[in-house]
Amino acid sequence: MFCAAQGGCKTPQIIEKMLPTSKVSARLAAVGEHEAGQRLDNYLIKILKGVPKSHIQRIIRAGEVRLNKKRCKSDSRIAAGDIVRIPPVRTAERQRPSEKAAAPAREFDIVYEDDALLVIDKPSGVAVHGGSGISFGVIEQIRRARPEARYLELVHRLDKDTSGLLMIAKKRGALVKLHEAIRSGRPEKSYLALGVGKLPDERFHVKLPLFKYTGAAGEKMVRVSGEGQSAHTVFKVLNRFSDGLPHSVGLSHLTLVEAALKTGRTHQIRVHMQAQGCPIAGDERYGDFQANRRLQKLGLKRMFLHAARLRLEHPLTGAELVLEAPLPQELARFLAALEHGGAARAE
Repeated sequence: MFCAAQGGCKTPQIIEKMLPTSKVSARLAAVGEHEAGQRLDNYLIKILKGVPKSHIQRIIRAGEVRLNKKRCKSDSRIAAGDIVRIPPVRTAERQRPSEKAAAPAREFDIVYEDDALLVIDKPSGVAVHGGSGISFGVIEQIRRARPEARYLELVHRLDKDTSGLLMIAKKRGALVKLHEAIRSGRPEKSYLALGVGKLPDERFHVKLPLFKYTGAAGEKMVRVSGEGQSAHTVFKVLNRFSDGLPHSVGLSHLTLVEAALKTGRTHQIRVHMQAQGCPIAGDERYGDFQANRRLQKLGLKRMFLHAARLRLEHPLTGAELVLEAPLPQELARFLAALEHGGAARAE
C-alpha cells in the first residue's frame, strides 16, 4: 500500500501481469494525479516500505529504475501518467511491535497556519523526518499529534541542528505550487549565522558549486567542487566581535551575518561560510573543532544557524506572506554575552 498522505492511502496502479512469487520480476507503476510533482526517490520511498533511501538512490543510479523507459535521477520530478519501472527489491525485516519506536505526538510553535499551509519554528536538535538511524522527526510527530489530518508533507528541509522556519503543506496542490516556486527561486529565505573568523566585506555574494558525497563514517557531506551543482548565497555582515569575550578563550574574531539563499543546496550556508575561512560557530561537521570547544566554555552548546525570515506568495491565494522566527533564547543569550562581555548562562 502507498500512503499519499496521512490518513489517505492509495494503491499505485500496477499495470504488469501478476507473476507467481517464484518468478518475481520488475513491475511497472503508473503515476497518479495525487502523486505528481514529487521527486522520484521520495515516490519510491513511499512505495517500497522498509527499503532504505540509500538503497533506493543506488538502484536509481545503477539504471534499475526507469522513468518512461529512460534512465533517470533521484531528483527527477514525476508527472501524472508517467510509467515507473520498479525492480524487485528485498524489504527490511519487520520489527516486532515491542522494538518499534513510535513517534510521540508533538506540536511545535506555529508561526502561520491556514487550511493549505503550516509554518512552524523548528527547534535545534530535532530532525525534520525519520531515516538514517533516526526513528522519527518533526513530520512524524506532527502527524501523530493530528490524526485527523488528511495530508501533511514537508515542503523543504532544515538540518537537524538548524532552528527556524519550516514549511509543511496541508494540501497536495499547495505542495506542488511551493515546489514550483522553490525551483524558480521565488521564496526569499534568510538565515542568521555566527561565523568563527573575519569577513572582509560588509555585503558579498558567494557563487561556489557544491558536490555531495559520503564521508568515511557514512555521513552525508558536501564540498566545493566543479563537479557539483551551482549554489549562490548572499551574505550581509550584521555585527563583528573581536575584543573582550572572544579573546578570553583565544578567539580573534566572530562575525554575525545574514545569509540569503538564492539556491537551496544541501548544507549550502555551512559550506559557503567554511569556504570563506569563517565556518559557523558550533558546526561539528564543517566547523573549527578547537574553536567550538572554546565557544562551549562561553555557553554556546549548539550550531549558530537559524532560519529567521521567509517571504513568499501563498501557494493557493497568491497573497504575500512575510514570516519571521525570533532567535531562540540560547542564541539570543549568547549574542547578549558577546555584546556585554559575560559568558552566556542557561536559565
